[in-house]
Amino acid sequence: MEKLKITILGAGSSYTPEIVEGLVHESEHLPVGELALMDSDPERLRVMTAFCQRFLSRLGSSISLTSTTDRREALCGARFVITQIRVGGNTQRIQDEKIPLKYGLVGQETTGPGGMLKAFRTIPVMLSIARDLEEINPQAWIINYTNPTGLVAEAVTRYTRARIAGLCSGGLFPAWSAAKALGVPAEAVRYDYVGLNHLNFAYNFTVCGRPVRPEEFDRIAQAAAHGPISADLIRVLGLVPSPYLQYYYYTSQRIAEVRRQGRTRGEEVLELEKEVFRAYADETVDAKPAALQKRGGGGYSQVALGVMKAIHNDQEKTVIVNVPNHGALRGLPDQAVVEIPCIVNAAGIRGLQMGEMPASVWGLIAAVKNYEMLAVEAAVSGSRETALLALLAHPLVRDVDLAVPLLEEMLAANRAYLPQFFQ
Repeated sequence: MEKLKITILGAGSSYTPEIVEGLVHESEHLPVGELALMDSDPERLRVMTAFCQRFLSRLGSSISLTSTTDRREALCGARFVITQIRVGGNTQRIQDEKIPLKYGLVGQETTGPGGMLKAFRTIPVMLSIARDLEEINPQAWIINYTNPTGLVAEAVTRYTRARIAGLCSGGLFPAWSAAKALGVPAEAVRYDYVGLNHLNFAYNFTVCGRPVRPEEFDRIAQAAAHGPISADLIRVLGLVPSPYLQYYYYTSQRIAEVRRQGRTRGEEVLELEKEVFRAYADETVDAKPAALQKRGGGGYSQVALGVMKAIHNDQEKTVIVNVPNHGALRGLPDQAVVEIPCIVNAAGIRGLQMGEMPASVWGLIAAVKNYEMLAVEAAVSGSRETALLALLAHPLVRDVDLAVPLLEEMLAANRAYLPQFFQ
């Protein structure tokens, strides 16, 4: 059986052991001969490589582990390239969160103006990776978890010919909620699903092939309630929203809560990462540390492994992926990347036609998609005018008197990572 090379870019991420464990468990369907770890931070790479070697030994795996800081070396010969990079690290994430708060706006990693700046830092690097693959390994697939994954997928599909699967574990959450509420396996649950990454909705639930009854949807709503998103809101919508919809439906509450807490999620993650990496660096530790569970990211490896297995083995599978629209959602441009159910097999990834979006949410989806397309264009061109247009299009910003100074402050805070804006 042909042995595969799989590369992880951004292997210094605390999530890497999740991928390693998944590859070991799926070795019958994904026969990995070499796992290449690459990171631009030599120290994080050293720690993670040593831990993963211990972890592989504990799992009884014969996968050969290699590591390098040379990206092109890591890309050569890889069948799949898993990307999980964070340009600027958590230090810049904290800036993305705190600066908008000064203006009374949502400060979040992927939502609102913070997500736009993360995209500005990330998209040029991801395009560089995609162009390297075009040149030296055009048959490889990028399996992307780098956020904001929808904007990254749109940039790569609009500006390169590289093959990319833009993934997020959020597409699994409605199935998990329904399984918990109804006492059935998650695999028995199906639903329609439309929207964008971190702005999506599940509806038309079925269980074992039959539509759920109204009282069953009530129970699903109760199980899917998350943070401020209430079961009552879910019942009114008739849709199960992504947890990130809290920033749109409870904007004032979320801003007030973060201010009351006195620190952002990025600051919490920075501390968690230190705890996790202390464990990884301990030469006696050969299992995933308990602190990793606090980091979040449930289902992280499950979706990636499902896509890679379907492509490698030509086993048709339905997976929620970020792909160009091509008419799947009526009313959005063909090149706009949307998050929808897709058929995945050796031929690639094909989005399913979802038709009309639900009347209660199509306007919100279209408005945020408008922002996203402008943000991708700005990230590539370095146009401040286009960046300002993106903020004015965003439902969470809109106000020109806020957008102008906010943009200047955020660009200045990210100057070291945004050469395209400082020619």
